[in-house]
Amino acid sequence: MNTRLPPLMKAVAAALATSAALLVTGPLQAADKEPISPIKPAKVTNPAMVELGKKLFFDPRLSRSGFISCNSCHNLSMGGSDNLKTSIGHNWHKGSINSPTVLNSSMNLAQFWDGRAKDLQAQAGGPIDNPGEMAFTHELAVNILTSIPAYRTEFKNAFKKEPIDIDQVTLAIATFEETLVTPNSRFDQWLVGKTNALSKDEIAGYQLFKNSGCVSCHNGPAVGGNSFQKMGVVEPYKDTTGAQGRFAVTGKDADRFNFKVPTLRNVELTYPYFHDGAADTLTQAVTTMGRIQLGRTFTADENAKIVAFLKTLTGEQPKLTLPILPPSSDNTPRPKPFDN
Repeated sequence: MNTRLPPLMKAVAAALATSAALLVTGPLQAADKEPISPIKPAKVTNPAMVELGKKLFFDPRLSRSGFISCNSCHNLSMGGSDNLKTSIGHNWHKGSINSPTVLNSSMNLAQFWDGRAKDLQAQAGGPIDNPGEMAFTHELAVNILTSIPAYRTEFKNAFKKEPIDIDQVTLAIATFEETLVTPNSRFDQWLVGKTNALSKDEIAGYQLFKNSGCVSCHNGPAVGGNSFQKMGVVEPYKDTTGAQGRFAVTGKDADRFNFKVPTLRNVELTYPYFHDGAADTLTQAVTTMGRIQLGRTFTADENAKIVAFLKTLTGEQPKLTLPILPPSSDNTPRPKPFDN
């Protein structure tokens, strides 16, 4: 049998092979060129430290009142936020800014809206000694933990040294928070080739999101969190908090009203929106951002399609077993919830 093909048939065979390859790999190749990339599952390298950090994240004894924990403002049952315009601190103190989600926060270039904490460990210590939040001190928090025998054992197992110090506390919390990622959203499934993961309107919403310029700030695996940008590029934003953004950190006038771009992962869960929580719904947020950042008025249909796309960014939420906290000892100082 003659297996040699004439030139024309060779060209046809090569074209068919190329087409078949594109059918198999096309979506994956397209994903490589998208401004948004899939989230990867967390890798745990120190289970003992993660477990310790989880307990500390949920432990209200790190607050003066014995009532407020990290989870109070970053509720893992509510998308890692508290769904309030501003959080409630010690003695019903009204917070000054909206609480950003803790989910996927390890992907941020810095922490807090103004980026004043370089990483999650630096952020973890802030609320503990903030008089308007947990209203404690680092020294008192360490004293509480040191007074609890089971905690002393867990810290020793995780860090291989004694005594407990605040750096260990914040590192353990940060290590736990690094596991709070949300992979396998429907949009991620679409990115890696599952073409039926999104509806026609959701894909149209993504195209609008890209073509309108939203991706210039909201890109990467977290769909944001990787830059500081001015709030109100085309039209001034009417802030309701008095926040100055990066200016409060750098003192540079050019940084006035520059904020860390928030992640849009799980955004349907993390309402209200913006640093002042002024937008109650995604529809309102899209309308405002289109106007003040892009100089564009989206039609109701365009807005609905963008919102439909944004909801596809909700990923698998962290699956946690609620930690059982070690009991206080007789020597553990008791909380003072009603002190000013």
